[in-house]
Amino acid sequence: FLCMVDYPKVAADTAMVNGDGAHGHTEEAESKQDGNGEADGGEESNEQEVIVIQDTGFTVKIQAPGTEPFDLQVSPQEMVQEIHQVLMDREDTCHRTCFSLQLDGNVLDNFAELKSIEGLQEGSLLKVVEEPYTVREARIHVRHIRDLLKSLDPSDAYNGVDCNSLSFLSIFTDGDLGDSGKRKKKGNELEQIDCTPPEHILPGSKERPLVPLQPQNKDWKPMQCLKVLTMSGWNPPPGNRKMHGDLMYLYMVTVEERHVSITASTRGFYLNQSTTYTFNPKPANPSFLSHSLVELLSQISPAFKKNFTALQKKRVQRHPFERIATPFQVYSWTAPQVDHAMDCVRAEDAYTSRLGYEEHIPGQTRDWNEELQTTRELPRKNLPERLLRERAIFKVHSDFAAAATRGAMAVIDGNVMAINPGEETRMQMFIWNNIFFSLGFDVRDHYRELGGDAAAHAAPTNDLNGVRAYGAVDVEGLYTLGTVVVDYRGYRVTAQSIIPGILEREQEQSVIYGSIDFGKTVVSHSKYLELLEKTSRPLKVQRHSVLNEKNETVELCSSVECKGIIGNDGRHYILDLLRTFPPDLNFLPVDGEELPPESQRQGFPRQHRHRLACLRQELIEAFVEHRYLLFMKMAALQLMQQKANKDTKTDTPAITETSETISESNNGECKSPLEGKELEESIPGLAQAKELAETLVAEDGSCIDPKSREVVLNACKAVGSISNTSFDIRFNPDIFSPGVRFPDDSADDIQKQKQLLKDAAAFMVSCQVPSLVKDCLDHSALPMDGATLTEALRQRGINIRYLGSVLEFVDKTPAKTQLEHFYRIGISELITRCAKHIFKTYLQGVELSALSAAVSHFLNCFLSSFPDAVAHLPPDELVSRRKSRKRRNRVPGGGDNTAWASLTPSELWKNIASEAQSYYHFTVQCDSVDQVVEKYGLQKITLLREISIKTGIQILIKEYNFDSRHKPAFTEEDILNIFPVVKHVNPKASDAFHFFQSGQAKVQQGFLKEGCELINEALNLFNNVYGAMHVEICACLRLLARLNYIMGDHAEALSNQQKAVLMSERVLGIEHPNTIQEYMHLALYCFANGQLSTALKLLYRARYLMLMVSGEDHPEMALLDSNIGLVLHGVMEYDLSLRFLENALTINTKYHGPRSLKVALSHHLVARVYESKAEFRSALQHEKEGYTIYKNQMGEAHEKTKESSEYLKYLTQQAVALQRTMNEIYKNGSNASIMPLKFTAPSMASVLEQLNIINGIIFIPLSQKDLENLKAEVHRRQLLQELGKNEEPTEDSPLELEDKIPID
Repeated sequence: FLCMVDYPKVAADTAMVNGDGAHGHTEEAESKQDGNGEADGGEESNEQEVIVIQDTGFTVKIQAPGTEPFDLQVSPQEMVQEIHQVLMDREDTCHRTCFSLQLDGNVLDNFAELKSIEGLQEGSLLKVVEEPYTVREARIHVRHIRDLLKSLDPSDAYNGVDCNSLSFLSIFTDGDLGDSGKRKKKGNELEQIDCTPPEHILPGSKERPLVPLQPQNKDWKPMQCLKVLTMSGWNPPPGNRKMHGDLMYLYMVTVEERHVSITASTRGFYLNQSTTYTFNPKPANPSFLSHSLVELLSQISPAFKKNFTALQKKRVQRHPFERIATPFQVYSWTAPQVDHAMDCVRAEDAYTSRLGYEEHIPGQTRDWNEELQTTRELPRKNLPERLLRERAIFKVHSDFAAAATRGAMAVIDGNVMAINPGEETRMQMFIWNNIFFSLGFDVRDHYRELGGDAAAHAAPTNDLNGVRAYGAVDVEGLYTLGTVVVDYRGYRVTAQSIIPGILEREQEQSVIYGSIDFGKTVVSHSKYLELLEKTSRPLKVQRHSVLNEKNETVELCSSVECKGIIGNDGRHYILDLLRTFPPDLNFLPVDGEELPPESQRQGFPRQHRHRLACLRQELIEAFVEHRYLLFMKMAALQLMQQKANKDTKTDTPAITETSETISESNNGECKSPLEGKELEESIPGLAQAKELAETLVAEDGSCIDPKSREVVLNACKAVGSISNTSFDIRFNPDIFSPGVRFPDDSADDIQKQKQLLKDAAAFMVSCQVPSLVKDCLDHSALPMDGATLTEALRQRGINIRYLGSVLEFVDKTPAKTQLEHFYRIGISELITRCAKHIFKTYLQGVELSALSAAVSHFLNCFLSSFPDAVAHLPPDELVSRRKSRKRRNRVPGGGDNTAWASLTPSELWKNIASEAQSYYHFTVQCDSVDQVVEKYGLQKITLLREISIKTGIQILIKEYNFDSRHKPAFTEEDILNIFPVVKHVNPKASDAFHFFQSGQAKVQQGFLKEGCELINEALNLFNNVYGAMHVEICACLRLLARLNYIMGDHAEALSNQQKAVLMSERVLGIEHPNTIQEYMHLALYCFANGQLSTALKLLYRARYLMLMVSGEDHPEMALLDSNIGLVLHGVMEYDLSLRFLENALTINTKYHGPRSLKVALSHHLVARVYESKAEFRSALQHEKEGYTIYKNQMGEAHEKTKESSEYLKYLTQQAVALQRTMNEIYKNGSNASIMPLKFTAPSMASVLEQLNIINGIIFIPLSQKDLENLKAEVHRRQLLQELGKNEEPTEDSPLELEDKIPID
């Protein structure tokens, strides 16, 4: 249901977002091109389209049996079904599932929208009327009761089922934040805080315990309502009982140990007289017939009645975000030992092939392909239509991902019959629940020339990236398959939706476009060319010709492997998109081809495992963007020359020369990340020339005078554009594909295309890698663990196979010490990835019964200092002697060898080192885990976390002694589970995202109110598409909270940030770096709201997580410790405060350099604490350091320098006064006249002010005049920047502290 949004003047703002011809937005505008060739993309084209959906909610009264009528706020767009959902969740009506809603005696249709119901208006009374049960309704009822009983039980989250996941925030905030703030008296809160953190959180502590990761939640000690609730063995009812209305039988044991047998009949539930061994379906006396199971149980079991009521009270008190399902399953790598209780619903689910609630869907199994494609075909002319369409696409995708994951696990666990059972395991294929599964092995030597199994393993992820890219372009009429890649127990499984009719035909007949043998035979098809042509510009794919086996020219607009098949449903499908993006020549040595010198200097090309190494889409975009700037510069330079030549009346051949020289110097490289700037500053008047150039390029090259046309032509040639009149770069993905032949007449083009690929490869090495390192140096990129490091690389288009090169680059950087955190995370990522590769093959040979023994043995070899880890083989009585050799290895996960048991730690580390060398071309010097930890400063607990997350291992949460030399750290009892690692497409909410971006832009320009409105709008749209839980909603909430805070609305900031923390815990994981940052923000808002002890608890939690995820030596730790130190200073814990602030000072000095403004601020904070302790000498010393930095960086006149100098004077006076007093005491003893000294505890306001500064927040007193001034100031700054006045930015720009309105 659309949470109805009302649109303020949206159209004008969106026009800004959708890009009025700005270069960056061309793809968006194009991807929205409609099939009929006219853009309906930006709302700017037709403002009337933004339909204003009026949000006129109204209130209805609801009367349920046995309860008082209550009011419910509804909106006209809701369906009746949603009122059902509300009632099934409300505390007083949650036990009802089988009822209808009636208005004046008429039953409402469940799927009708409220606005379509006659007579339903403000104040109408809806009656809840109990309906007779059917078998389906009775099952739903039992399932619902079971869900209510388990609603506080975290076991589903630990087991990774039903999209449950963990959240611990409420333990640290003691329930809901907002209220507890009002309840406590502000004044006396100071006395009752115990501020001392646990020992392991203090700076310098070496211990890294695991148990605090999951603090004990007292709510989880479940109140037992029932001992057993299961299906009875007497099911299904015999014919004669069916005719009495019996639907099924249940068996229960109450807390009071009463064993009862219950009949579910059409009229409700009643006790019957059956026992375990005798069947007597007659009603007992009394039978307690009740319409709901809860009513029945409340009558026969007092404990049930009491505990069920208490449980529901607790359930509704929890924050909804703690219990809503996430869109995709999140797995926890640690779990406590959970008792395994009897659970009939879980048991039944496990043994039926149905997925969860799918019995609600007629026809049982879902036709995934039909659902995925139909949702794509929904209309998208205006906003409400697009929202509906995106919501449907997203929902089907998340359902499909869940089904595919479950199916893939079933396949590997051997629970699905292959469709070709006669073939050997690796070649088997499976169909389950209308999804097709294949294993990542090289079947029938398909990939033999491309690298065999290694290629077969890489192909599915490449294919998935292709599916993602084509899905994002979203061309009408072109269809891709639902694709999910699952890694589980060492196997890679690809799950795909099934093209209708493909299973009945041979592949040769069905493929009407592309090639099934890597280019030996090729066919093409006009309709496919027309459809793919629409994708060619956004995806930068060059239309090209290849030769088929008869030497005829065939035209393609994709790589040859991309196959086109028309399904029986008449849709045009494309599949095998593994070469959507062009090959990466740095990892594809080709005989007789030379790479540019930049690549060669770094030791490229390197041999890779397979020949499918592609460039990432992000790299292609960055490269094209870079070329575009170059193109503009060249055109501008030539225009200037023409002007100069006009003035001196010389001839014009000079032009072509410049273009030559530029294209040489800029052959895909930027010499240094600043190269662009220097060029501009060295040539006066370039800016105007650039504007001129832009006008030339904008007009499509037709109406320009010949001279200008020549300028554009030269510039086009120099940057490798495929058109001569405008900038347009595209790649031919078939270059360097073995087996693909090109016609002779295109030899020149092919040469150019090869050159373009070489330039792109050089661009990666000379531009993208240095820019990543530069971003880490100036802290605009701050990876904290493997996942965030990977993300930082991928955002810049750097593939993970470059990790070794990136680390080498860091190693050679002069500022290496300021990159230590990055280097350490990189090394740990590289090592755990190598270990993952080895683990994958290791697991393939392990049979199911030895799985936990094998995993614990591997972890011992990887992490334990115990030198001779010995594996425990399962005892002999479990291994049947009569194993027939013939049936061996029939299921994929059914190896039965014990080779794994012979792995030793030294052998594993040797393998890791050789894997690092061969895959990443990086030398790791190590023979054991302890050497590595010592040499690179790693933590074993961090390595454990990284390897567990990457491989899906779940371990028991307890303290592991990794360093014992006498016994191994892990036993097989410590391995609780092994989860799948799932890759899938994440469909996006495009409109919401545009709102979000324009909101961010507004905020950065200083228009806070407007920004806030846009972001609220975005939040509504996100909720509309994704439901309540999603990563992007989390970002939205965080930004909103920050804006609320800046605008002085602390309570609102707290509420939004609390949601952001909960959502981050649930969707990303309880110790994900993002969650750590959300905790820090929440602590700040708590402090501002006067909840000091909560703020400290949250900061301590963040510090604990940070220590575990990346250790103490990390720039982000300085910020965290400054926060903790300031709060402790505020509550007068001076000594403790100093420990944290001095640690922050050390880290800041290390990572920002001793002359940085951050360090000056750190000195000042430390000085303030010394002042409070009346240790003026130390205070002066620190403040002087800070003063010196301010003076050198910003000059005497700057207000920061003045402030510091004032403070120095004040400290000196205090010090002198103290000295006088001391002298007086020495001289006159007890009868000295002592001047009262001012020992001031810091005011909360001053602490808060410092907190805001270090967290980069400035307050805007929101008077209109101030706002105008601010806008003017921001505008003036932008102008300055455009005019290039600020030529040499100081090492930390002086504006850093107070003037940025930060957007995280």
